[in-house]
Amino acid sequence: MVEYIDNKFIHGMLPRRTEDSNKSTFGRILNIAGSKNYIGAAYLSTMAALKVGAGLVTLACPDYIVPIIAAKAPEPTYIYLKTNSEGAISADNNIKELQNYNVISIGCGISTHDDTKHFMFGLLNKLSIAQKVVIDADGINILANHKGEVSLKNTIITPHPMELSRLLNVSVDEIINNREKYARITSQTYECITVLKGHKTLVTDGQKIYINKSGSSALAKAGTGDVLTGIIAGLLAQRANTLEAAIMGTYLHGLSGDIAANDLTKYAVMASDIITYLPFAISEVMSEA
Repeated sequence: MVEYIDNKFIHGMLPRRTEDSNKSTFGRILNIAGSKNYIGAAYLSTMAALKVGAGLVTLACPDYIVPIIAAKAPEPTYIYLKTNSEGAISADNNIKELQNYNVISIGCGISTHDDTKHFMFGLLNKLSIAQKVVIDADGINILANHKGEVSLKNTIITPHPMELSRLLNVSVDEIINNREKYARITSQTYECITVLKGHKTLVTDGQKIYINKSGSSALAKAGTGDVLTGIIAGLLAQRANTLEAAIMGTYLHGLSGDIAANDLTKYAVMASDIITYLPFAISEVMSEA
């Protein structure tokens, strides 16, 4: 069964904002992101989660990155992660009070170093069943090289075709030509929600396929995937279930790009513009009759 995601489809899914609330009401996210070559990935994924409504986002990243991002972003809190001699997240990091977060997002620009892999699996294996997870980018590449070492229940993964090719050991062309088939196979195999990125991004729980109607070539820029991860994590933090968060996040991400492109042209939209225009996308969905 296939359904299409549009304004009307997600209108009733948007998290409610009660006035009798505090930052914990709208969720706490731990975002593990960034490395020496991908500082922007940490910034973009963190700020997108806050912009979509999460109550608190803590960025855990290599210690040398924190001052760079904090100078531009005073809103998140920060955890300084130790690094190895190559600047990758070290295996011996131990994040205290992990259970304080209801959502964990991991993977945006973290590198695939073995130390980082050990850190990632050690962290994921400590989570409770109540905690939801979003895995993107290098997190998926790590999973591809170490299948079966961690459970993906309560998890959303957000691969593009190349990342999914590595995860399934299937050619990129085969995936592109059979997107619905391989998105379903991924969710059925790993018991997760799959967001297969691309033109008309697909979301599936392994049974139904949801096809996104928003988005355009304006999103074909580095960093937009990091923004998508943050948006989905932010919606999860506000108590959306994994399927709803993936559907809403995918649509709002694309719609933000569409609105930005109307002002800036498809040529000029950058990943940070998606975050800037996100409130206008939310407003448009909220106004749906």
